[in-house]
Amino acid sequence: MSQWSPSSWREKPILQQPTYPDQAKLQGVLSELKNYPPLVFAGEVRSLKEQLANVANGRAFLLQGGDCAESFSEFHADNIRDTFKALMQMAVVMTYAGGLPVVKVGRLGGQFAKPRSSDVETQGDITLDSYRGDIINSVEFSKEARVPDPERMIRAYNQAAATQNLLRAFASGGLADLHQVHKWTLDFAHQGEATQKYEKLADDIERSLQFMEACGVTSKSYRTLRETDFYTSHEALLLPYEEAFSRKDSITGDWYNVAAHMVWIGDRTRQLDGAHVEYMRGIKNPIGIKAGPSMDPDELVKLANALNPDNEAGRLNIIVRMGADKVADGLPPLIRAIEKEGLQVVWSCDPMHGNTIKSSNNYKTRPVDAILSEMKQFFQVHKAEGTHAGGVHLEMTGKNVTECIGGTFTVTEEDLSSRYHTHCDPRLNADQSLELAFLIADSLKEAYK
Repeated sequence: MSQWSPSSWREKPILQQPTYPDQAKLQGVLSELKNYPPLVFAGEVRSLKEQLANVANGRAFLLQGGDCAESFSEFHADNIRDTFKALMQMAVVMTYAGGLPVVKVGRLGGQFAKPRSSDVETQGDITLDSYRGDIINSVEFSKEARVPDPERMIRAYNQAAATQNLLRAFASGGLADLHQVHKWTLDFAHQGEATQKYEKLADDIERSLQFMEACGVTSKSYRTLRETDFYTSHEALLLPYEEAFSRKDSITGDWYNVAAHMVWIGDRTRQLDGAHVEYMRGIKNPIGIKAGPSMDPDELVKLANALNPDNEAGRLNIIVRMGADKVADGLPPLIRAIEKEGLQVVWSCDPMHGNTIKSSNNYKTRPVDAILSEMKQFFQVHKAEGTHAGGVHLEMTGKNVTECIGGTFTVTEEDLSSRYHTHCDPRLNADQSLELAFLIADSLKEAYK
């Protein structure tokens, strides 16, 4: 393959990029960003890769979740805290009830850009450029707001830096302590079946901790009881921004994207000869590839070889997003093609994107039953193929939203209008996320018994 550099993607065809009207302003912002401090460090990225190697070998499970697209307007410490708590709830359920360590990766601290199915949006008789995420333009439907503004990259960086800082504090400063397991319950959590199951599990954990303390094992002496490793990720869509945060590690001489620990390529930008694959092949971060129903098995093998030529465990995460009605038929050929070539990958399930529908009152939503069904089938297919169901990739939030319909504490179509806050796609709320966590824990027990 041709020589790689952080800018070699510019020689390849590219999709899903904005057209900036002021190129001089764009270059000025990018030059400024190249001098900004990193958001993550190469050593942290290598630690995540080691943990993902355990996932690939069936010794751990990946939990990746967070916002569909972070916004400037909803940036608040409480929102970050509540999403962290919801992820911790899910992780402790999977670890304690499922019996496997959980690698925790947030879609946080950089998830600002979104691919769109159309370059334009029409409301009434007005057609404007599509909203592409707060790092590019504004969700407000006006001509001025939809013009791509490079200054937004600086605001996105500053918000990502503050988010990363707070997440580090939560992970190491006490909120992740297993003695806080009851305090991870969100204030609005309903006393539904999942919440009641969680409270019972939390009681069991507290009794286990009391026994361990009596034996001399305390959170003061064991870091893993009071802290956790928490990593960040985003879709590496806006390549000028990603290039600005491509830095050479002073220890190894390798290139890393220092804006996130893990980055992924979306289903719309995974062309083998495209700019996004070209960029990703040269950085040493763990890489995700979204694989939808149109993914051809031979194409997936070619992508895996291009992005992970050394067949390194923990490097490549295939994020399957088929839909509940397609995963049983669509996933097995992909698994068989990867297994035939002896490739080491993490298999992860995105049960969100393939299950998006329009409600009768014209809201974009996702039925929780379909999300649960796709997740369950994902485990069933891997068990039948003799491979590891390695992870889940979710759009979820710790906020009390009503964006996905169904769940044990039922959100109806009529409820959608009450707390529908997402700027892009519908997210699971904490109750619905917890329900999914118990299903995953049961599936893990079944898979490894």
